[in-house]
Amino acid sequence: MTRKIFANIFAAGLILLAAQGALCFPANAQQSAAAHDGTGKALTAIAGAGTMQPRAFDYLTELSDDIGARVTGSPAASQAVDWGVAKMKAIGLDNVHSEPWKLSHGWTRLSAEAELVAPIHRKLMVDSLGWVGSTAPGGVEAEVIPVNSYQLADELKNNSGNWRGKVLLMIQKGDAPKDRMEAFAKFGDFLKAAHTAGAVAIIGGQGGGKATGMHLTHTGALGFDAYYEIPVVSMAAEDQEQLERYLERGKIARVKINVQNRVTEGPVDSANVVGEIRGMENPEQIIVVGGHLDSWDLASGATDNGAGATVTLGAADAIVKSGFKPKRTIRFVLFTGEEEGLLGSLAYVKTHQADMSNYVAALILDSGQGPVVGFQMGGHDDLIPQVKSFASTLQSFGKIDVDNEVEFGTDTGPFTLAGLPGINLNQDSPDYKYTHHSPVDTLDKVQPDILDRNATLMALTAFWIADRPERLASPWPSEKTAKMLVDQHQDGILKAFGLWPFGDTGNQPETK
Repeated sequence: MTRKIFANIFAAGLILLAAQGALCFPANAQQSAAAHDGTGKALTAIAGAGTMQPRAFDYLTELSDDIGARVTGSPAASQAVDWGVAKMKAIGLDNVHSEPWKLSHGWTRLSAEAELVAPIHRKLMVDSLGWVGSTAPGGVEAEVIPVNSYQLADELKNNSGNWRGKVLLMIQKGDAPKDRMEAFAKFGDFLKAAHTAGAVAIIGGQGGGKATGMHLTHTGALGFDAYYEIPVVSMAAEDQEQLERYLERGKIARVKINVQNRVTEGPVDSANVVGEIRGMENPEQIIVVGGHLDSWDLASGATDNGAGATVTLGAADAIVKSGFKPKRTIRFVLFTGEEEGLLGSLAYVKTHQADMSNYVAALILDSGQGPVVGFQMGGHDDLIPQVKSFASTLQSFGKIDVDNEVEFGTDTGPFTLAGLPGINLNQDSPDYKYTHHSPVDTLDKVQPDILDRNATLMALTAFWIADRPERLASPWPSEKTAKMLVDQHQDGILKAFGLWPFGDTGNQPETK
């Protein structure tokens, strides 16, 4: 069918869609952006395509079950890039292509085993973190000693002389750091120091935290494009707590641990997948819509972030099927390298830096399997009234909050640094803490109706931004962005990871 036929079908079905509650315009037109800015008819058609002809779960089934885990730089990740290109072309997007970039090191998980050898003998459940090194071939047997991850500076100063030949067990005692991400950045420095001090392995997961869930491990990177020579493992909480109990009782605990990983000597290739719906009036103005295609490898990466990648494709499919085209270009991007430090989105922004003044916003989904419950505007508080007005149109999706939060845990971050509203689609995903980076990140954890709902909501939001009469936003000057990030207390973590591009800009002069 042609797009015009689809448009006619959905126009004829407006009454049916309204009865189903696919889209709702409040009685007071002043309360709803879509009710008076001319986007309502198209949005209703998009809602129909998204809710009555959904494809997102079909895409996720293929990605999760047929391709599986997609570690950046791996053959499966390359296969996923080819798959993404094919899907975008099948949907009918324009200018579909991949944009290559390079990762500093490729990494492959081989094996991880551990056993308690004293005071009793039993097998322990472990998995390696990503982009870390290996033990000696065949493993090592060593005494376990505790290190308080809440007091790393004191531990390094007072106790590092005792670490040679030991396995370090990360514990958490006392007051937790106020800034979790800044503490995570400092953990990387600790790993380097522990390796220099002669520790043979570390039990402690990402940032020194204990594994969440029953009999689960979690993998993950430990920095932004960072490789650490020392092997670091996540251990099932039940096993780790047994080790902690021994140490608290003054008993000596010894383990045998064998971790084998492979790292490349030089860079490896990766690529983002790009396709677009070209704007009819201002095609040079671009709204980025996306999620990351890469995953970890303990399972199939369905919730992190197969959901975001396939919601992006589902949103594109709904807009194309509606038959309507926006005033501005909507560019759909499946990023890679997110798990290693937002590398694909950083590469995208760098590649398109010369055109960034034409960009309007970035809309990203990467919080798991739950329904979208809010728009986090990435520090652009000036946009909140307009977006709240639009959100009132989405009453049938439930309450959609709009706030000023900045999210640097996913691919919104590089766009925020470029001065754009990096809009994170905040989700209610209570089980995400169990599934993400774990062996249970599988297709069965995703409900098709919620995935389709999120794809429809993403499509509606992207089209509204792209088709409204006035441009929603332009990139802020670097000074304004820097000040916002300082005010939001984001500068510390960005500087710790070497991502702060603003020098001293944004810091307020001290008052005398």
